[in-house]
Amino acid sequence: MAASMASQAASRGLRTTTSKHILLNKVKCTWLSPRRWLNLQEYQSKKLMQESGVAVQRFYVADTASEALEAAKRLNAKEIVLKAQILAGGRGKGVFDSGLKGGVHLTKDPAVVGELANQMLGFNLTTKQTPKDGVKVKTVMVAEALDITRETYFAILMDRACNGPVMVGSPQGGMDIEEVADKTPELIFKEVIDIFEGVRDDQALRMAANLEFKGPLQRQAADQIKRLYDLFMKVDATQVEVNPLGETPQGQVVCFDAKINFDDNAEFRQKSVFAMDDMSESDPTEMEAAKWDLKYIGLDGNIACFVNGAGLAMATCDIIDLHGGKPANFLDLGGGVQERQVYEAFKLLTADPKVEAILVNIFGGIVNCAIIANGITKACRELELKVPLVVRLEGTNVDEAKRILRESGLPITAAENLEDAAKKAVAAIRK
Repeated sequence: MAASMASQAASRGLRTTTSKHILLNKVKCTWLSPRRWLNLQEYQSKKLMQESGVAVQRFYVADTASEALEAAKRLNAKEIVLKAQILAGGRGKGVFDSGLKGGVHLTKDPAVVGELANQMLGFNLTTKQTPKDGVKVKTVMVAEALDITRETYFAILMDRACNGPVMVGSPQGGMDIEEVADKTPELIFKEVIDIFEGVRDDQALRMAANLEFKGPLQRQAADQIKRLYDLFMKVDATQVEVNPLGETPQGQVVCFDAKINFDDNAEFRQKSVFAMDDMSESDPTEMEAAKWDLKYIGLDGNIACFVNGAGLAMATCDIIDLHGGKPANFLDLGGGVQERQVYEAFKLLTADPKVEAILVNIFGGIVNCAIIANGITKACRELELKVPLVVRLEGTNVDEAKRILRESGLPITAAENLEDAAKKAVAAIRK
């Protein structure tokens, strides 16, 4: 059950600190899944790469069918690819409410680009990763379609185990890198980068050779690797992943698809990058929660979960499910929480009409339980809470916190442990 909650959280963009590991020639490399709110569309990532001299397909962006048609004509390419721009994956197999199937189309006729764009723009595209009603497409990317004779994988990431950036590559691209690492670990190559020195020529050439680029393409691939590292540093990225880094019949090395993750702490000096953040597809409640440094993900149940720590949130959701209830959300307060955040969290929870009970489960390590208790009592009084509230507190200053709740005179149900809290919350909605 925890795995299912984790996957739901991950698919919705919750900031977590979990990691995945890839075995690199018997050396374990920790690959962090960094905490992220920033979301860029595909064309925005390509633009950043283009600005750093990285080879990408020629492309234009269009907001109307006529603009898409003109873009296709300007490309003057043998074949054109039209891509709907949404943040969700699985676009190629998606369906529009206009009836059009597929958010990615290839054609050799510019006129067809205009016709297809007319069935994409302004319509909702539904994929496996979108809400059931889909996401409205406001922009399309019109790009030159290039043949790929060979696909490789290349990434640069910040690796805690190496205390800095690391290059990871494989000649087996265009597929899940974890699958490659599992089945053929000998095809995963790693180069640790000295952050003060940058990528050396010999490192770039060695990685290009390991990716099996031959002859003049090896030097070309090494040049692209160095440019990707320049981009990595320039935008304060935590990861630049290119899959595939491809080879064309014309002898070009091209970055066909890329994912860039950014360091949230660098927002103050990356204002132009963070200004591109596309929040139009984000859930309004999640956006409001983010303003107060709360991590919120709405679920389908009726018992609100109010916890600190993503792991505790998943455990709380799962034990509610174990006892026959259904969690209404996944809300993580984090560490340095203040009373105002507790109050705002309760506002978010009570605004959900599905919520029939609230379960508070706090383990106070960094968190002071008394601050939580004061925030709870303030929220209950000012918001005139009308649903049952079950509270389980443990840790720092817990005795003071329990006294605050006990003497508040509010109808708060105390729980001794997590299982007791879950049972009481489920029982409350059954009354």
